[in-house]
Amino acid sequence: MVTNNSFYSYAELKAMGFKKFGKSVLVSRNAKFYGINKIELGDNVRIDDFCILSGNIKIGSHIHISAGVYIFAGNSLVELEDFVTVSSRTSIYAISDNYLGDVLTNSCIDDEFKDIITQKVTLKMFSIVGSGSTILPGIVVETGAAVGANSLVTKSIPEWQIYAGSPAKKIKNRSKKMLELKNKFLEKFEEREKND
Repeated sequence: MVTNNSFYSYAELKAMGFKKFGKSVLVSRNAKFYGINKIELGDNVRIDDFCILSGNIKIGSHIHISAGVYIFAGNSLVELEDFVTVSSRTSIYAISDNYLGDVLTNSCIDDEFKDIITQKVTLKMFSIVGSGSTILPGIVVETGAAVGANSLVTKSIPEWQIYAGSPAKKIKNRSKKMLELKNKFLEKFEEREKND
């Protein structure tokens, strides 16, 4: 495992109070966590600078969350399954204000005057979200699906498809070659862990 002063040490991560975290976890000292006791991190996870993670978040194994990613789960849930990539400046919302104008909005308003939308967001195994994208409440990015850069995801993305745009629309099918590479990678990862 690569370590340096820009990432928390194992002891520091343990003391931070995550609900759970695995082995080979790299978390930037410049990332922020709210409700850290509700956040789970699997094995071989990297969270880069200037990320904000808030609420119920379950992150699987072999996941990279690039710089400047915002994940807001509130009391709902954002779940990232194994081998997910979230590129820089992506925002994922499992919680949102109602924008229709029938209620008041923002965190400075008492709950009785608001209508908060809370719906689980899931990024399934092998999915990737391109830089600058936004994922709204209730979305499922299915297994192997890809979201192109600067996309607005308003509907769930079918498995092994590439979607892009605002709103995101199908571009083409995605290759499944990564399924063959997964086992080779896992063997190498386990061997490396034994030697560390």
